[in-house]
Amino acid sequence: MQINDFVDNKKERKELRPVSIKTILSGSILTNEFILKNIRFILWMTFLGVIYIGNRYHAEKIARNTNALQKEVNDLRAESITTAARLMNLSRQSKVVEMVESRHMDLVESVKPPYKIEQ
Repeated sequence: MQINDFVDNKKERKELRPVSIKTILSGSILTNEFILKNIRFILWMTFLGVIYIGNRYHAEKIARNTNALQKEVNDLRAESITTAARLMNLSRQSKVVEMVESRHMDLVESVKPPYKIEQ
């Protein structure tokens, strides 16, 4: 048995100790060799986590806006159909005659059918 093996075993046992709340609160966990070796990976994963959370919030915001706009489109479509129906009702010949008579305009409905003028 060599001295190096004995020292490495102590190091391994020290690294494998369970993490307690005291080490987390005191901040001594940040000096752990495992943490120091993998700090880049940990920071990368933290960065990806923040990006993932931000992306989810952005997607939810877009979904809410889409739902609101879809509701507005449906309301405007219903209003358009209602307006078109009213216009069609008002432009019927019998309705136009009623409106002319009710406003006392001196217009008379033509009794002759239209004909084509030929040259």
